[in-house]
Amino acid sequence: MTDLRLADLPDLGYLLREYYELYRFLSSGGSDRIRAHQRAVREAIGRVLKANGPIGFAEPAQKPVTAHLKRALDEGRLERTAPFIRAVEAVADRLVWQYGYEKVPKGLERKFAYAEICGPTGPVLSDQVILGLVLFAPGCTYPAHSHKGISESYICLSGSVSENHQGVYAPGSMIFNPPEHMHRITVSTTEPALLAYAWVGPPELLANQKMVFSRPRKSG
Repeated sequence: MTDLRLADLPDLGYLLREYYELYRFLSSGGSDRIRAHQRAVREAIGRVLKANGPIGFAEPAQKPVTAHLKRALDEGRLERTAPFIRAVEAVADRLVWQYGYEKVPKGLERKFAYAEICGPTGPVLSDQVILGLVLFAPGCTYPAHSHKGISESYICLSGSVSENHQGVYAPGSMIFNPPEHMHRITVSTTEPALLAYAWVGPPELLANQKMVFSRPRKSG
């Protein structure tokens, strides 16, 4: 822990503002539930910015999938999400990429990792919202899972993904997962995918969310 506050590191503040702008201007598609989620994310980010809270940097960490990060960022510069991509690049060398699961399914450890930007583990420390990035290698299948009491959204920054085989999400599109919604993600076989995510919910759930995958049911 350091004595740094958010205002001491403008690049992190700019990145949070880019999150705010995404959740301000992306369409809700006419969905009241998505619109309410977007508002909740914006309001939480606003509180974080106003609080000028502490910064808690851990040692930067890589995972095998981060070998695809440069390609994902390069592709993102060509999309409508380019301002967000530039803000990510400004802090990329400080990111802590991790798995977050006690047991990662075989093969996934080379195709997935996430980096928290704001939340209980920092670097922007907060119990109001969790914001971060998730990186998938080409051809990744992210197993089915859900989040108790947490509303989650992904915004595609580069590449393309599908959730539950019910649509393709390209840069600038949002996936919304209400609490307890089981979801599984598949990734294009030709390009990596970089997504921003946001979780909102009660502070005690944000602080103690258990990261587990569902287990396939045995037949017979």
